[in-house]
Amino acid sequence: MKPVIIFKTFNQAEAQLVRSRLEAANFHPFIANENVAQYLGGFSNATTLRIEVPETEADEAKAFLAAPVE
Repeated sequence: MKPVIIFKTFNQAEAQLVRSRLEAANFHPFIANENVAQYLGGFSNATTLRIEVPETEADEAKAFLAAPVE
């Protein structure tokens, strides 16, 4: 399955939070560029962290992230 980008950030903590939320909702997220951000101290304008999910989950995962957090 082709991965689809559903979220972008420069902040590693934010990327980890989004990934955790998605995993708790039974999605299968992956953080692209995570190692680069760690090397740069967790936050950098030099690289964008991308949260990706399988193409079959993309629409549902985007809707999940857009919904208000209770």
